[in-house]
Amino acid sequence: MFDSIVIGLVEGITEFLPVSSTGHLLIAQHFLQAHRSDAFNVLIQIGPILASALVLRSRLAKWFTGWKDAAVRTEIVQVMVAFLLTGIGGLVLDKLGLQLPDSVIPIAVATLVGVPVILLVERRARGRVPDRDIGWGLVVAVAAAQLVAAAFPGTSRSGACVMAALLVGASRPVAVEFSFLVGIPTMIAAGGYKLFKEVSQGRASDLASMDTAIAFAVATVSAFVVVKWLLGYVRKHDFVPFAWYRLALAALLFGAVWGGFIPA
Repeated sequence: MFDSIVIGLVEGITEFLPVSSTGHLLIAQHFLQAHRSDAFNVLIQIGPILASALVLRSRLAKWFTGWKDAAVRTEIVQVMVAFLLTGIGGLVLDKLGLQLPDSVIPIAVATLVGVPVILLVERRARGRVPDRDIGWGLVVAVAAAQLVAAAFPGTSRSGACVMAALLVGASRPVAVEFSFLVGIPTMIAAGGYKLFKEVSQGRASDLASMDTAIAFAVATVSAFVVVKWLLGYVRKHDFVPFAWYRLALAALLFGAVWGGFIPA
């Protein structure tokens, strides 16, 4: 139960921050020596997505109640296009046999690479008048960023999407909110597809366990708090502190591997 609570907290806190939830989840399981099935990992990642949908419920409700508004229809189309682009690319990556690595070094490398990316993007964005509208350049950039994050675990899906959005001129609030909106159908579809594969291959026996339920609940609640906080944070702050966090985390990971505390 303790392991499930810790894993749920790690997933919920890091899913939407530019620090890689996949990397933190892998690290937590290494330190706890609580390796879980892919089905378990996929299921608890769905919890934070539901949390983000709950936070953005008023925005999502407009898709059904305000669809006569041209701006609302455009937003729906843009989210769906980004979703389809990501889905097609994700299926290609899946066919190529892309899997979550069970080693820490690839995560540490991706974590380190993210440091100069965040610093450079934020430097470029400083002093520039941000665009508060969602353009098609933003749609393509976010879809591409999601695929990069899928191909290189440790990149951070949320972080990659936000940095790509800032790179094409979006304001931070717009970048974060659009990243969340695209992430909702994308991650639910990806999670559902992976869960279907696990169940059809008979590898989902632990999905109905109490440990899974606890981790799912903790991940959902903690993610709800983080999403609310992040939406307020980006209105007045940048992502530079997360770059320094990634630098410290990468140093810790490399040190732990070289010191023999966790396997490479």
